Amino acid sequence: MDNSANLHTIWHSAKTDDLPSSKEMKQTVSSFRDQKLRKKWLVIICSIMLSCIITAVLIITPFKMFTTYIGGGMMAASGVILAVTNIRSLKRFKQLDNCSNQEFLHFLKQTQRNQLFYYKNTQAAIILLHGIGLAFYFYEPIAGQSKWFLTIYILCIIYMVAMWFIVRPRSYKRESLRLKETINRIESIVTQIQ
Repeated sequence: MDNSANLHTIWHSAKTDDLPSSKEMKQTVSSFRDQKLRKKWLVIICSIMLSCIITAVLIITPFKMFTTYIGGGMMAASGVILAVTNIRSLKRFKQLDNCSNQEFLHFLKQTQRNQLFYYKNTQAAIILLHGIGLAFYFYEPIAGQSKWFLTIYILCIIYMVAMWFIVRPRSYKRESLRLKETINRIESIVTQIQ
């Protein structure tokens, strides 16, 4: 009888003001899922289109040097790799329709691990493949012109340095921070509920 009274007291004294309703939780999960799916579809469509355009240019235009084909192939391959990694990631996000708070938290932590792997390995490989492909691709049109040769390759190096040291870390930091905030918010909700 005493346990029942204690439970009754605890039940009525629990503060749930800062807990979101189930509707708000479902909206948070849905919003997160929809935003990520939209971004992933955009990346997939753009990378496939650009890979197709590069491949079409390589097929239609008669280049004299084999380096142009190697460069174009490397750039197209980097686009395909980007599309494939995002398609694989899409499958995970599609499964995130009806899930519990704990499952969503587990999903977010797995997303965080995947994000780190992508930043360290996949994104680095894609940027290197694309940058080297760009350098090979531009070799034929500027091979005989030393002024343009230096200008184009200096611009390629600046592009690679900017992508590697500025754009890549900033985008990872921004996405990582957003994900960490979402994880912290969901963790606080899960601990308050339990």
